[in-house]
Amino acid sequence: MEQIQFKRGSYQLNDDPNFNFQLNRVIQWDGGRLEDIEPIARRIRICADWKRELIALGDRAAAENRIENAIGYYRMSEFFMFDGDPDKQRFYRKATDMFYEWAGPYFESGAVRRLEAPYEDVKLPILYAEAIGTRKGVILLHGGNDSYLEEFFFPMLYLARNGYAVYLFEGPGQGGVVRVQGKKFTHEWERPVKAVLDTIGERDVTIMGASLGGMLAPRAAAFDHRIRRVVGWSVFSNFLDATLSNLPAQFRKTVRWMIRHNLRAPINHILNRKMKKEPIVDWAIHHGMYAYDAATPFDWLRKLDDYKLTDIGPKLTQDMLIIAANRDHFIPIGLLHDEIDALPNLKSLTVRILTEREEAGGHCNVGNPKLTLDTVINWLNHLNERDEAEN
Repeated sequence: MEQIQFKRGSYQLNDDPNFNFQLNRVIQWDGGRLEDIEPIARRIRICADWKRELIALGDRAAAENRIENAIGYYRMSEFFMFDGDPDKQRFYRKATDMFYEWAGPYFESGAVRRLEAPYEDVKLPILYAEAIGTRKGVILLHGGNDSYLEEFFFPMLYLARNGYAVYLFEGPGQGGVVRVQGKKFTHEWERPVKAVLDTIGERDVTIMGASLGGMLAPRAAAFDHRIRRVVGWSVFSNFLDATLSNLPAQFRKTVRWMIRHNLRAPINHILNRKMKKEPIVDWAIHHGMYAYDAATPFDWLRKLDDYKLTDIGPKLTQDMLIIAANRDHFIPIGLLHDEIDALPNLKSLTVRILTEREEAGGHCNVGNPKLTLDTVINWLNHLNERDEAEN
């Protein structure tokens, strides 16, 4: 059995924090190489540059038979493509087909199995890896706002090799569920999670959600007591708060007041002007409108306020681990206090703030995935010991 190796490092590759984060993600999570990314990183100024450069890297890697690299570049090339661009689905499918061919030995050996959970009018894809050795527990793993099932493949295997059976799934709004099947996000994450749990037949489950999954996973746990433990792999108390977090406090209050009073026209005017001036904002809002099934920028912004823990947090009574990052450019560390305050009835709460000195200070601790996974494993092992002692 080969050892699973994770990369470690955080790099300043692009002056735009969003492009810079995603370039680091390509390297650390998606099979890219620093020596490929670094020469092209500063040529990326707008979304079209991203598309061109990542496809070119994929073509070069494929020509050199570096298939794992090519998969990562093709997969992430579609990230900043606008929904409706025919290349978006083309390169998503290309990367996904290449991935399952490349990963074929894992499926042929039985180390990983593919399952599906019926959910409304679609099927939610599930990958399953049984625990190696004594089964210590079951983990239900998923991503967030813009995740792909396949980028959690090796985290799934690493958790399995440390004794935890893992079901990795995509829900509505994620990966192929939205790109191919067209199923948009729901803040009522307990509904797709129920479909998955009903399909796999497991109880006494730990749910673990990354990024926006740090809000979605606890939301599901609040309504389904087959979930006994919760891992929020990112602070995510309120999506609207996170989105507005870089604005001055008074302006944030004004925007919330305008949303509450249904002032569509001025908000749409402000956001449309910002979209014309800033290409990456234009992409983000257009993609948000698509993935969240919103007709206008105002509707998208209003929907974000549904994605929060502050309303349902008191329903959570399980053990919970929150993994934060001290330099997260999406989620200011100050929002951690809001999340903690929203969770008064947990059996236990553990908070681990990973830092830039650990190369884990960015969103979802992208520079040090092994540290994140080891934190989860150690926490679960400790709870197992506690529960055995209590019984």
